Amino acid sequence: MIRTMITATNTLGQLQQQIDTISNNIANSNTTGYKAREARFSELLYQQFENDQMDPTVRQSPVGIRYGVGAQLAQIQVNTKTGSLQNTERDLDIAFTKANQYFNIIMPDGENGQRTVYSRQGDFYVTPVNNGQVMLVNHDGYAVADSNGNAITFADNMKNFNLLDDGTLLVNYNDGTTQGFELAVTRVDKPQSMEKLSGSYIGVPGNLEQLGLNEADLYTNLQGGLRTEIGLANGKLEMSNVDISKEMTDLINAQRSYQFSSRAITIADQMLGLINGIR
Repeated sequence: MIRTMITATNTLGQLQQQIDTISNNIANSNTTGYKAREARFSELLYQQFENDQMDPTVRQSPVGIRYGVGAQLAQIQVNTKTGSLQNTERDLDIAFTKANQYFNIIMPDGENGQRTVYSRQGDFYVTPVNNGQVMLVNHDGYAVADSNGNAITFADNMKNFNLLDDGTLLVNYNDGTTQGFELAVTRVDKPQSMEKLSGSYIGVPGNLEQLGLNEADLYTNLQGGLRTEIGLANGKLEMSNVDISKEMTDLINAQRSYQFSSRAITIADQMLGLINGIR
């Protein structure tokens, strides 16, 4: 009975993580550029009992009894499928039309100053900085980086914006002049190995050596001739690729599995009570 309770308890903790993942997907179903995540399970170690070595019967099933100890959450996999595009007709709304391409966002990082993170959320704005300058920021107020990794700033007398096919943002001023900035675009080659941050942000994990990887394995900065690979659309936003009907189905299945494991603990406890009563 104790082993039954331990097995059920092991699975309960993993199912709770799956429910948390599903809940996060549902909460971000309206977050532009968000990529859904799916929990995948694998079997924990089991113990083999060779209780029928003298049985000459030929069986298709494995010989003996395998006593498992529950399931574990093997991987939370990212769905990299491109979401649908929503027309906004706004100059600073930019959407990717190709998968695994991300904007570079400069995010504050406490004592370390700042770090570069990646996001497909393309609703940009301008915010004043100083000396008649404004800075291009995303919806959270974080600076958008150019191809050199610097924040994009320009004069505040701009009129409108245009986007070229290679990811160059043209700032048109009231006096008829134009200034161009190359938006930093990164192609993430191993999205499953990136660190999940808040919302639609991902970053480089801090344990690359333990993973046997380096930054060149994870992503490629699209610069120079590689900028022809960039796929962007102006006046549009990429919506989340979360499938609400699928998430609700997965949630119901996870809740039923959670209920089954909880019931197993209850039954084991009742059987232990009966045994103690008999003694």
